[in-house]
Amino acid sequence: MEHSIRKEKIFSGRILDLERHTVSIQDGTTAFREGVRHPGAVAVVPFVDDKLLLVKQYRFPVQKFMLEIPAGKLDAGENPEDCARRELLEETGYVTRYLRKLTTIETSPGFSDEIIHIYLAEVERVQDPCPDEGEFVVPILIDSREAIRMIVDGQITDSKSISGILLAFAGRESDDDD
Repeated sequence: MEHSIRKEKIFSGRILDLERHTVSIQDGTTAFREGVRHPGAVAVVPFVDDKLLLVKQYRFPVQKFMLEIPAGKLDAGENPEDCARRELLEETGYVTRYLRKLTTIETSPGFSDEIIHIYLAEVERVQDPCPDEGEFVVPILIDSREAIRMIVDGQITDSKSISGILLAFAGRESDDDD
């Protein structure tokens, strides 16, 4: 165990805070730890029949367009399932007919406390997307088996998307075996 004996807030932003801690470690000495504090997020693996609904979005930190499952930050006090429904509608214009939680992942526990609640959904389109101001996402339907190939080939590299798609695919395959 490590115990924080001093905390310094280095940065406070719109979606994250950065802290530097002086910690007491197992051998009795002290060390420094930096941590990103994040309110948490949700992601949805949405299926339209046998097609997977993804979004294409430019990600500034990595300077490229990414193909991802729809996702977004939890608002203060927001229920993850409600957030999943909200983000899906905003980013894609689709609503859920069925929603089931797959897992919760810790994205980068070496420096961040961010968790992402990942859901599986069967969806149908009801409107045009209405993303947040300054957010530009393009919904894309692809064959679910093509998504697996894109993961293996390194075309889908986002960890929440890889985790969600593989878990959803494994679940759908096991449902077919019943």
